[in-house]
Amino acid sequence: MNPAMMGHLAMLAFSALVAGSFSLGSLMANEIDPAAFTAVRFWLAAVFVGILAQMRGGFGKGSFKAPWRFAILGGLFGIYFVLMFEGLKTAPPVSVAAVFTLVPLMAAGFAWVLLRQLLTPRMALALIIGGFGALWVIFRADLNALLRFDIGRGEAIYFFGCVAHAIYTPMVRRLNRGETAVTFTFGTVIAGGALLTAYAWPEIIAAPWARLPVTVWITLFYTAFFATAVTVVLLQFATLRLPSAKVMAYTYLTPSWVIVWEIALGNGIPPVLILGGVALTILALLLLLRDDSATKG
Repeated sequence: MNPAMMGHLAMLAFSALVAGSFSLGSLMANEIDPAAFTAVRFWLAAVFVGILAQMRGGFGKGSFKAPWRFAILGGLFGIYFVLMFEGLKTAPPVSVAAVFTLVPLMAAGFAWVLLRQLLTPRMALALIIGGFGALWVIFRADLNALLRFDIGRGEAIYFFGCVAHAIYTPMVRRLNRGETAVTFTFGTVIAGGALLTAYAWPEIIAAPWARLPVTVWITLFYTAFFATAVTVVLLQFATLRLPSAKVMAYTYLTPSWVIVWEIALGNGIPPVLILGGVALTILALLLLLRDDSATKG
C-alpha cells in the first residue's frame, strides 16, 4: 500500500475516533474544569504513547532535540481540547461538529502561509462538496434549521479551538525533523500536559476526583487513549504523507460519525434524507483519492 493511501486510511479512523469525543464529552463537560480534565488526559495519553514506543523499540537517541517545537504543538493541541470541552458545556455535540467542519478551509489557508501548499481545483471542489454534505448532516436535512443557523456561546468558544487545530496541522510538517509519529506524539502530549498542569494547577487540586461520576472516568480513558494518543499518532502519521488540506478534509466525516455515536448512545435515529449528506462527504473523499492517483501520472 502506498504512503498516500495509508495516510487516507489513518484519517478515516481519526474522524471516527474524534467523533466519540463530542458525544462522550457532552455527557461530562459540566462535571469538571476543562483545563484540569485535559491536563490529566494528556499525562495519561503520555503513558499510553510511551508504552507503545517501548513496544516498538524505544524513542531512539536524539529524538527530542529542540524541545521548543513540542511546546508549540502541545500548546496548540491543549488549547483545542480545552476549548472543545468548554464549548460542549452549552452546545450540543452535533452543533459543535458543525464548527469542526470549518477546520479544513482554515488548515488550507495556514498551510499556504506556513508551507506554501496550494489547493488544486479538484481539492477545492472536494472541500466544497464535503462542506455541503457535512452541513446537510449537521442540520439533519432540514433547510429551515440551516436558515435559522445562529452561533451560540459554546460554538463561538469552540471556533477559537478549531483555529488552533487548523494551525497545528501544517505546523507538524513544518517542525518535524525526521522523528517517527509515536516519538513526535509523545513529545507533544508531554509538553501539552506540562503547560496545562502549570495553567490549571489550582483547578486540578480542587477537583473532587474521588466523587466524579463514572461518565467522567469513561470519557477520560476514551479521550486519553483513543481521542488523544491514537488520534494524534494518526494525525501526525497522515500529515507526513498528505497535504494539510487533504488531512483536514476528513473532518467532514465527523458530523456523520457523531450521529452514529448519538444513535449508539440512544439519542435517536436521524431521517433517511440525511444519508444524502453522508453520500456527499464520501464523494468528497473519493475526489481526494482520485486527485492522488492523478498527480502520480
